[in-house]
Amino acid sequence: MILGLSTPIFTLVHVVLSLVGIFSGLFVLVGMLAAKRRPGWTLLFLAAAIATSVSGFFFPSGNFGPAHIVGVLSLVALVVALVARYVSRLAGAARWIYVMAALIALYLDVFVAIAQAFQKLAFLQALAPTQSEPPFLYTQLAVLAIFVVLGIAAMVRFRPAPPQPSGAMDIRRAGA
Repeated sequence: MILGLSTPIFTLVHVVLSLVGIFSGLFVLVGMLAAKRRPGWTLLFLAAAIATSVSGFFFPSGNFGPAHIVGVLSLVALVVALVARYVSRLAGAARWIYVMAALIALYLDVFVAIAQAFQKLAFLQALAPTQSEPPFLYTQLAVLAIFVVLGIAAMVRFRPAPPQPSGAMDIRRAGA
């Protein structure tokens, strides 16, 4: 146990952060597929995903388990995404590194959301009570396959033009 904050309010905050991270991450992914940066959504996604992963360590636990491993992997991916996006500014290889790191972090959040859904929702829990049954495994495998395909598409398509300085004239639009 790291700190053991398992109050209903803390749990609610953690869940809300997770949902904000997932939904904003999906907007970022759609932007990548459309070759758009979406800076506000990106910042929201990265901040919410980091807060989700960090807050996950504050739930009571007797040992370092699978949830902690996913949290560490997510934080590593998020740090890589932050560096590629904000330090390297998507230059050169940082573009595809950012795409992959951001999508790995998003996938891990979705992976955990699916696991939580199978634990907490009665109709899903009945299908896979131990999360080793085919419905759970097929769902996770399908989501992984979708993320792999979308990740490859995003790496190919996410080539956004660098932001123009304010007041700069675009010579293509000026007719030159």
